[in-house]
Amino acid sequence: MTNEELTELIKDISLDVFRKPFQHEGIFNARLRTTGGRYLLRSHNIEINPSSYKKFGYQELEGIIKHELCHYHLHLEGRGYKHRDADFRNLLSQTGSPRFCSSIEAPAKRKSVKRYVYECLACKTNYVRKIRMDTERYRCGRCAGRISVVQN
Repeated sequence: MTNEELTELIKDISLDVFRKPFQHEGIFNARLRTTGGRYLLRSHNIEINPSSYKKFGYQELEGIIKHELCHYHLHLEGRGYKHRDADFRNLLSQTGSPRFCSSIEAPAKRKSVKRYVYECLACKTNYVRKIRMDTERYRCGRCAGRISVVQN
């Protein structure tokens, strides 16, 4: 499905369900990772996560579009368009729009940072560093004793 086809689908759903025209653009945005779609307040465009359409199909796409159209129409009317607003929740229930989309995997967590542990040979003070340091060049800040690697 192309962005033009998506825009036409959003226009059709808007007229069928909300009885109001959609006059902006629908765009697939592959950079969306944790959400099915979003309504952009400044441009009034609607962005859709293409992986949610590929993974869950047309019904999920239609639900995401209806949810984002609730934000769209309420914002343009100057009514409460945020998730916590009563106007938004009422319109969701009136149009049969889902409050949440199906679960999309969160992006992989960053791998843990490697830590280096050093110890002063004289006073036993521990130093934890993210970056490896030259133990011949540096000394303990507390007693000026020699430093050795405890854990890599």
